[in-house]
Amino acid sequence: MTLSASEVNKIKQVHSDDGVLPIFHERWSSRAFADREVSDADLKRVFEAARWAASSGNEQPWRFVVGRRGTETHEKIFASLVGFNQSWAGKAPVLILGVAKGRFNRNDAHNEYALYDLGAATSYLTLQAAALGLTTHQMAGFEHEKARKLLGIPEGYVFGAVIALGYQGEPESLGNEKLIEREVAPRERKGLEELVFAEWGKVLAL
Repeated sequence: MTLSASEVNKIKQVHSDDGVLPIFHERWSSRAFADREVSDADLKRVFEAARWAASSGNEQPWRFVVGRRGTETHEKIFASLVGFNQSWAGKAPVLILGVAKGRFNRNDAHNEYALYDLGAATSYLTLQAAALGLTTHQMAGFEHEKARKLLGIPEGYVFGAVIALGYQGEPESLGNEKLIEREVAPRERKGLEELVFAEWGKVLAL
């Protein structure tokens, strides 16, 4: 018997006394979306959070193209996805394409941190979404040039990810055994000993 959405949510959310803000443990990437729209107010809140991310030189190079279900923009973003992502992402009420301007406004120099800054803004967006009871799933699997052509993205803007946003749905709605297995599986993360070093290859003692 497949687990319910609420049961999956309990599995996915990490409960820890490590002092980290709970929202970091509560955010996870669902592929199952409920047939429920996201309000204008909540959509504004997630982008307001993204607006306050730090960026190199305060350039704020990120731009987000937003498609609500039933609009041409949603259809165009969906059309740019690879087949695997198309098998589930179309049910998300909101699809978002994140891009970043690759040159600084002040001097037209190459901004090598543009994608880093877009990632920071996107992280803020996903955490604010989680705080509002929404779920997000970020996707690298899309055709960049197809998205550029369909959505009229100018040259000079580099691509981040497509983000599906909405409310968590029932795992069974995915209709695919492998997708359901991935949906209900516990989350895994590498330990700090694999990620944080005092010097290269030497674990930082924490």
